[in-house]
Amino acid sequence: MNRMRVHKSLEYGATAAEYALLVALVAAVIIGSVIVLGQGVIGLFSSISGRF
Repeated sequence: MNRMRVHKSLEYGATAAEYALLVALVAAVIIGSVIVLGQGVIGLFSSISGRF
């Protein structure tokens, strides 16, 4: 019975680590997208607003 508790707690720790890695990956993708697309989007909005 004690072994099952230890296994369950280790499984919970592994799941938490996997979620942390997933959140870090999503954050990296968002930051990368903002860096790559940021200036282009600013230029697009500037040209659109300049027409009005």
